[in-house]
Amino acid sequence: MKTSIKRLIALATLLALMGTGGLAWYGNRPLQIEPLPKTLNVVPGTNLRSLSAMLEREGVVGNAQVFWLLGRILGKAGTLKVGVYTLDRPLTPLELYAMIQRGEVSQAMVQFIEGWNWREVRAALAAQPMLKNESASMSDTEILQAIGAEEDHIEGLLFPDTYFYAPHTSDLGVLRRAYRRQHEKLMAAWETRAPGLPYRTPYEALIMASIVEKETGVAFERPRIAGVFLNRLRLDMRLQTDPTVIYGLGERFDGNLRKVDLQHDTPYNTYTRAGLPPTPIAMPSEAAIQAALNPAKTDALYFVARGDGTHVFSSTLDAHNRAVNRYQRDQR
Repeated sequence: MKTSIKRLIALATLLALMGTGGLAWYGNRPLQIEPLPKTLNVVPGTNLRSLSAMLEREGVVGNAQVFWLLGRILGKAGTLKVGVYTLDRPLTPLELYAMIQRGEVSQAMVQFIEGWNWREVRAALAAQPMLKNESASMSDTEILQAIGAEEDHIEGLLFPDTYFYAPHTSDLGVLRRAYRRQHEKLMAAWETRAPGLPYRTPYEALIMASIVEKETGVAFERPRIAGVFLNRLRLDMRLQTDPTVIYGLGERFDGNLRKVDLQHDTPYNTYTRAGLPPTPIAMPSEAAIQAALNPAKTDALYFVARGDGTHVFSSTLDAHNRAVNRYQRDQR
């Protein structure tokens, strides 16, 4: 009720301003921003309403509803650019909108999403207008050398996170930070790993973490998924996980995984080849790395998707086939 009243008051205020020519007065009147300088972080997903609310919380604008309504009238809803903005002088609401619309950031940002592969990372870097995309003309080997990596394959070596950067700097700096963070996360988790795991190196754990990342988006299932795959490794069973097959297909994958694809042998086809694939297949999150190195204790060897994001786990093939019939073949 209070929120509705506040909105009505703001609307009435703005309408009154408009009726008296005061809209121009509000838009051109310097905001009382204290203290200066002030830093604003406009993150991905910020819309006009959430921006206005954030500005009120930060003491930049006195009334979020008036600022929001001004933006709506001026058609600013779809023109916000993410980044870190430094307000170092008094600004009017119109000047503030213009700054965010033009993207006059003191720091820009790029997001690497957990589960992305290297191809998607390169596309994200290329889409950053304020980032020098120096890696675009480099081979993967050259990039690995430039960021100080000792590995032979870049897939999975970057930590998924939001990275801030100064405008017009090189993307190699972002990649170097992402590589170092992933290395630090992996080595820290390796030091606290459960005993008796069948990994020879931290890199093998990273490969498993990438598979776990792609197999489930449900956080609480990750340790159990890892436990199933580790049980299979210990028994010399093939992992038979679709994400590795899809990765091996590369750009040939059209979104529909067919039986012939499962039979098509590549170094990443865990239906045709035993053990782990040769490299990670995506960027694993810290949670997926922890799951790979501290898996749940389970006797399950199989799992099948329920259709709601979760899985049914089974310790025998008969139980697994019944679950497949129920959830995948609709034979209830």
